[in-house]
Amino acid sequence: MIKTLSIKSKTRTELIDITEDINRIIKESGIKSGVCYLYVPHTTAAITINEGADFSVRRDIMATLNKLIPASGDYQHLEGNSDAHIKSSLIGVSAFVFFEDSKLIVGTWQSIFFCEFDGPRSRKVLIKIV
Repeated sequence: MIKTLSIKSKTRTELIDITEDINRIIKESGIKSGVCYLYVPHTTAAITINEGADFSVRRDIMATLNKLIPASGDYQHLEGNSDAHIKSSLIGVSAFVFFEDSKLIVGTWQSIFFCEFDGPRSRKVLIKIV
């Protein structure tokens, strides 16, 4: 069974912590031990795992991505969001995490982030628990 997590981004680029949402979905599944697959079915968004304790890490990641891949550049894509497509390709649209006792196994400082690169929008993350 595939579950869908709905997300509403508020700005053009942002990292949204979805760790607790994923933990809730795992718990609701009733499965105690396994693998949680995460997939973002969007070409201008991504998913990543990184430090969630210090908000400045999110800011630094986005600031660096925006500096390396600016919103305006020598792009030919007519929609004007080529930077978002490039960022999505670099970060990636999928991840997987093990879980035990119906709880994600992540490092002390790790969180799971939905990466918005072309917001604000309504988005989704597809979750498969095995």
